[in-house]
Amino acid sequence: MKPTLVLVGRPNVGKSTLFNRLTKTRDAIVADLPGLTRDRHYGHGKVGSKPYLVVDTGGFEPLAKDGIFHEMARQTEQAIAEADAVVFVVDGRVGITAQDKEIANKLRKLERPVLVAVNKAEGMKHTVVAADFYELGLGEPFPVSATHGDGVRDLVEMALADFPEPDEDDAKDETPRVAIVGRPNVGKSTLINALMGEERVIAFDMPGTTRDAIFVDFERNGRKYTLIDTAGLRRRGKVFEAVEKFSVVKTLQSIEDANVVVLVLDADQDISDQDAHIAGFVVESGRSLVVAVNKWDSLDAYRRERIKVDLEHKLKFLSFATFHYISALKGLGLEKLFTSVDRAYAAAMAKLPTPKLTRVLLDAVARQAPPRHGGIFRPKLRYAHQGGSNPPLIVIHGNALDSLPESYRRYLEHTFREVFKLQGTPLRVQFNTSHNPFATKEVRKIGNPRDTFYKNREKKS
Repeated sequence: MKPTLVLVGRPNVGKSTLFNRLTKTRDAIVADLPGLTRDRHYGHGKVGSKPYLVVDTGGFEPLAKDGIFHEMARQTEQAIAEADAVVFVVDGRVGITAQDKEIANKLRKLERPVLVAVNKAEGMKHTVVAADFYELGLGEPFPVSATHGDGVRDLVEMALADFPEPDEDDAKDETPRVAIVGRPNVGKSTLINALMGEERVIAFDMPGTTRDAIFVDFERNGRKYTLIDTAGLRRRGKVFEAVEKFSVVKTLQSIEDANVVVLVLDADQDISDQDAHIAGFVVESGRSLVVAVNKWDSLDAYRRERIKVDLEHKLKFLSFATFHYISALKGLGLEKLFTSVDRAYAAAMAKLPTPKLTRVLLDAVARQAPPRHGGIFRPKLRYAHQGGSNPPLIVIHGNALDSLPESYRRYLEHTFREVFKLQGTPLRVQFNTSHNPFATKEVRKIGNPRDTFYKNREKKS
């Protein structure tokens, strides 16, 4: 098992910057704004031969009794309970604050190592910047610079000193990545918590509670997944705060990094154009898709029928996706939802053998031949092979394929999807047309060799 390092501290001391340094990523949003991180954010790192798991937490305000800061404090306390070692991050340029002392009082009661990282120490004399922090009673402070990397390696080596070298078979397995996306306040975080069976991310009755993309390792029925909780996506004209703009970018990146996307819709609200825009981006990204219509338990029969009609009208381009009607708050419909997630992942990663693809193609052509182009010649489809996965790409070779009508392309796509059971994933079909090597401009310039012979003969005479 990898040891877990948890970063703790008051707001705006540089925990997310240190998280990015430790994981060698830009996974955590960093901006000069306090309270930007709210949920636990997990990442993987390695120093020397020792891998570790690092957890970024929101600004810790242990005295908060209600509101979002109380929820953030609960998340931090849960992370501390999971920790093998705690890194208490303080601001070396500001010095000790009353809030630092409150946090230190809690950390001194722990039965696990606590290291004090005095951040923003670049350009300062280390003995001077560290001196004040001995007052916290947590041992020797470590001056570091998360921005420049100064002292960070020594800090991590000290945190991991008592942990053994990892076994060779501890390599991280590739697991399906499932992104939960949708508009603000549709129940994405509630769905994550229902699947986990614990309050893993903050679910608060306020739009915009989730700001970053939160990665959660998750196991269901013996299979491992990585769930990605994302910030709600609003229309571009409604996005004003710089933080929210960062959140939108992180959500779009999460969609592209995922294998399967669960689009969460709110049954209490009408299906909006923004829902269709989000679904369209998922399809353009080529990601498998499952649609979860949340809060279904609160609707009467008439309203349910109206929602289904609305879905069929506004999201008809999602004919390949499976729709589920769930209640994340009550845990209804989640088993079938994840069955569809598994099916969509299998379809996205499916291996399509060339002989079978070609047989399916030729059978489809035999049932319905492509129409003649201009009433003169008929495109000829010769063979097919797989060109990629996630999403599946089928490459078809033949002659004059650029003249195939869109309706015939859809017919072939439907045939492949039906035969190979590619439910839940977009399917790309690419046509590669063979060209006649004798139909080049150079050959046309030369013309008929026999005509050239007679012209030369006339000149000589």
